[in-house]
Amino acid sequence: PEMSKTITMFAEKLPSAMDDIQRKAIKLMKDQPEIVDKIKSININWDALISNVVGIVKNGGSSVLSSTFSIASSVVGAVVDVLVGLFFACYILAQKETLEKQVKGVLYAVFREEKADRFIQTCVLADKTFSKFISGQCLEACILGLMFFITIFRIPYALTVSIIIAVFALIPVVGAFVGCFAGTIMILVEDPKRAIVFLIIFVVLQQIEGNFIYPHVVGGSVGLPSIWVLVAVMLGGDMLGILGMLIFVPLFSVLYAMSEEYVVKRLRDKGI
Repeated sequence: PEMSKTITMFAEKLPSAMDDIQRKAIKLMKDQPEIVDKIKSININWDALISNVVGIVKNGGSSVLSSTFSIASSVVGAVVDVLVGLFFACYILAQKETLEKQVKGVLYAVFREEKADRFIQTCVLADKTFSKFISGQCLEACILGLMFFITIFRIPYALTVSIIIAVFALIPVVGAFVGCFAGTIMILVEDPKRAIVFLIIFVVLQQIEGNFIYPHVVGGSVGLPSIWVLVAVMLGGDMLGILGMLIFVPLFSVLYAMSEEYVVKRLRDKGI
C-alpha cells in the first residue's frame, strides 16, 4: 500500500515539479537569452502523455487476457515447486546425519581418499561462505534500512525510500548507491532542499555502515578484494539478474580461496 501511494503521489506531483524546475532554470539563466529561449521551448503535454500510457495499457489488455490461463498455470506451478522444495528441504534436514554418512560412504568408495577429502573440504568451505554471506547481507540490509527510516522519517517517502535502500543493499558495492539514486529522484520532486539533506545523510550513514556495521555483521566471510567483488556483481547480474548478483559473490569467494590455496601449494612444492 505504501508503495502504491508513493507512486500515485509521485505521478501527481511530477508535472508541477518539472514546471518549477523550468521556472528556476529560466531565472538562473536570465543573462543567457538563447538558453532561456530553449528552456521555454520545452513543453511536455502531460495529459497526452498519460493518455498514451493508458492507451498502451488498454491495447495490451487483450493479449493479457488471452494469456491469463498460461499465467495462472505458471503461478500454480511455481507454488507447487515452492511447496515441494520446502518439503524436500525439511526431509533433508531431518535425515541430514544419515545422508551425510551415505554421501561420505559413496565418495570414499568411488574416489581415492585424498580426492574425497578435498571434495568434502570444498563443500564445507562453500557452506560456510554462502551461509555467512547471505545471512549477514540480509541482516546488514535490514539494519541499514532501519537506520535510514529512523534518520529520515520526516523526509517525504521515508518508508518507501528506506525499503528501496534496504532491498538494493543486498547487492554488494553498488546496491546502496542505486537505492540512493532512486530515493533522491523521488524526494527531489517533492522538495529539492530535503533531497540535498537526504544525500548528506546517505553519505554519513554509508560511512558508518561500511566502516563499523558491515565488518562486524558480514565480517570477512566473503574474503574477496573489492575488484573481484565488482566483477562478480557485474557478471552475476549479466547472467542471472539480481539473483546472480547475490550468488556470484560467495561463489567467487570460494573459487578465490581454492585458487589461492592451489597457488600457495604449487609454490611451496617448487621451493619458491
